[in-house]
Amino acid sequence: MVWPNVFSELATDGLRGRIYEVSLADLNADEDQSYRKIKLCCEDIQGRNCLTNFHGTSVTRDKLCSLIRKNYSLIEAFTDVKTTDGYTLRMFCIGYTKRRPGQLKSTCYIRSSRTRVVRRKMIEVMQREASTTSMREVVKKIIPESIGKEIEKACKSVFPLQNVLIRKIKVLKKPKFDLTKLMEVHTDISEETGHATKVEESEEAANLLTKELDAQEA
Repeated sequence: MVWPNVFSELATDGLRGRIYEVSLADLNADEDQSYRKIKLCCEDIQGRNCLTNFHGTSVTRDKLCSLIRKNYSLIEAFTDVKTTDGYTLRMFCIGYTKRRPGQLKSTCYIRSSRTRVVRRKMIEVMQREASTTSMREVVKKIIPESIGKEIEKACKSVFPLQNVLIRKIKVLKKPKFDLTKLMEVHTDISEETGHATKVEESEEAANLLTKELDAQEA
């Protein structure tokens, strides 16, 4: 029996493939987006920087609990979508019924027959919005909840909805890793935000050895 050498593994091997979950509020510096969590997968290491890619998203529990209202119906739907760049996503959507203008009845329940129609329209909108674009464009649509607004418009003729949002997204399948495409994503993000992806080492850390040598000579 041969035991593997502990020091034969590189530190980058332990980082590559690791999943990080962060709040969207921390990424965009906007507390209004704190209810959404983003999962990022480390796909490559450049020096001291980890290049990550989108791996999924979800909504916090307190946000979901705040949407629950008495005398209203909850409608959920999910579907698998393949983007133009080869990613297979599973999208989960939720929505709540809304009272019609001038409605006198206190309750706002929906019939099962209309529920099936609304759920079908939810799936159609999610497939249309995601299958015709890349995964990066899908993420851009999720952040301002534009897909939820499109679902509200599509279902308005069947039954009015409110608080429609994409509750969760899972990345089921990824295309073959391409470093060029990953670098293009990070380059485009840095150009949009105006920040470089490269993190320069501080001057104090870089000159630490020089200071120690000067102190010994003194």
